[in-house]
Amino acid sequence: MKPFILRTLPFLLATSVALAGTIKSTNPANGLSNWQSDDTPFSLQLLQLMPDNVRAVYTNKHFPPALVEEMAGYCMFGSVIRNLADEPISYDVADWRAITADSVRHAPRTKTEWLQIWQSRGVDFGWSILPAAQTLEAGDWGQGFTTIKLPHGTRFDLDYSWRQHGKTFHAILEGLQCAPEQLPVTPNKP
Repeated sequence: MKPFILRTLPFLLATSVALAGTIKSTNPANGLSNWQSDDTPFSLQLLQLMPDNVRAVYTNKHFPPALVEEMAGYCMFGSVIRNLADEPISYDVADWRAITADSVRHAPRTKTEWLQIWQSRGVDFGWSILPAAQTLEAGDWGQGFTTIKLPHGTRFDLDYSWRQHGKTFHAILEGLQCAPEQLPVTPNKP
C-alpha cells in the first residue's frame, strides 16, 4: 500500500486554492444583500431572493401551487457568473458546497435535478436556474438562480470551484445569508 502522501499527491497537484476576497453590499432601499468574489478569474455574484419573489416568478410561469411553495422554501439567490480569464473556464454546480456554522456541507440543487422534478410534475420549463455545468469562453457570462435547501435566514460560506487549464480551483464566498422569510416592517416616519 502506498503511503498517504503518494496516494494524495496527484490530487494535490491537480487542485489549487484561489484565495478570493468577498465583497458584500446591501441595497438600502430593501435591505437585501449580495456577495461577489474578488480577484478570481471565475467571478461569482449571489443576490438574495425573497421567498415572495420566488413565488412570483414561478406562479407567473404557471407552476402548480405546491411546487411554487416548495421552491419558495429553498434558500435562493440570483447568480451572475463571469469568465474574467483570457481562456476557457468550466464549472459544475454539483461540486459546490454551502458550509453552515456546524461545518455541515450542503450541496446546491442543480438545474438538472430541478428539471427532473419539474417534468415529473408536468411542468415543461427550463429557464431560471443557473446551468448545472458549462464552459465559459473568455469574456462570457451567465446567470440564473442558485438553490440550497437551507432555512431562510441561515448563514453560511460557499465553497465553489472551477476548472482552468487542467486544474481545479476552489474559492470561498464568506458570510452569505439566505434571505429572511419576510423583510422587517419599518414604521412610517412623519
